Amino acid sequence: EIYTLSLHDALPISLLIASLLSVSSAFVAAPRRVVRASAQQAELNGWVPDENEFAWGLPGSLDPVGNFDPAGFAEGCSLNQMKTYREAELQHGRVAMLASVGFLVGEFYHPLFGLEGQEILAIDSLGEVRKVFPEFFEILTLAIGVAELGRALVGWVPPNKATGDERLNADYYPGDIGFDPLGLKPDDAEEFATLHTKELQNGRLAMLAIAGFVAQELVDRTPILLEDFGVGVEADPSNPLF
Repeated sequence: EIYTLSLHDALPISLLIASLLSVSSAFVAAPRRVVRASAQQAELNGWVPDENEFAWGLPGSLDPVGNFDPAGFAEGCSLNQMKTYREAELQHGRVAMLASVGFLVGEFYHPLFGLEGQEILAIDSLGEVRKVFPEFFEILTLAIGVAELGRALVGWVPPNKATGDERLNADYYPGDIGFDPLGLKPDDAEEFATLHTKELQNGRLAMLAIAGFVAQELVDRTPILLEDFGVGVEADPSNPLF
């Protein structure tokens, strides 16, 4: 809960850090073609970029939706742009998955900062925590900045070397920063593509879910689990829209 809602508070600094690291693009863009070098395939988890495939052949499509791109972002975009789009989608999806879990768990169970036993809406928890520990979110902002800097150092081209539209390193697979404490990443390329697709699909769902959670609580001022599953105690309906 706390992590989720502090992201809004940390957004300006996080955006500043990200912009300093990626405001320019990297080396001259390579011609759009199929990459066949075996070393490149190994570095990119078996993915061979192919301009004739949807999204340059990146995994992520799943029946019955298939190649879903109603806004046309994938049409005519370069390999570098596609990798940047996928990097952004993965990171937003991962944050949204954490946010969705934190939103639900945090409303039902929040023992930190002396808030145990209090009925608090997730959308209001930021203000409640600030009352008892105002410095927490400045510390969290710094931690987020360090994490983002680490990710940028792994996959992004340094700004002083950036040209064209290549923001990510040529040998960097979008989202693969080497963080795998449970050892879930498979060595087989097909298995990796399947796992990658599952992560994307869950992240996409989570982005829709967290947006719905926030909107619903802003309107009815009632905890999500109580509204939909009857779990918890009803909050004080202070919102005139309740």
